[in-house]
Amino acid sequence: MLAASLEWREVKVAAPQGLPAADIAHVRRWCDQRVPERVRDQVRIECEEGARHLTIVECRAPWRAESGSEWTRLPVARLGYTRTTGAWTLYYRDRNLRFRRYDLVPPTTNVRELLDEIDRDPTAIFWG
Repeated sequence: MLAASLEWREVKVAAPQGLPAADIAHVRRWCDQRVPERVRDQVRIECEEGARHLTIVECRAPWRAESGSEWTRLPVARLGYTRTTGAWTLYYRDRNLRFRRYDLVPPTTNVRELLDEIDRDPTAIFWG
């Protein structure tokens, strides 16, 4: 009984996200608004939650029958959150599929500023 309750506590401690709910909701709304309703059967922008970050993912429907029914998922950007400062930091995905800090905007407590930068994409690093 004690071992089972210790195991449950370990899982419970690892689970809390610690991300601001209002910011998560804002990023999810932003993702939903990126793609017109009429083409969402072909492409979507989604937000995946991690323990200390949100990852913005472009999802595309299968384009060939032999590729199966799974959608392709391509990470576009990551928003890292530092709980102690309440700041969000923007990251881009490099050609080796690693996230690197995007240094054209500083960390900010306003996640909207980072979403605006992704929208602007002055270096074509997010949307190509």
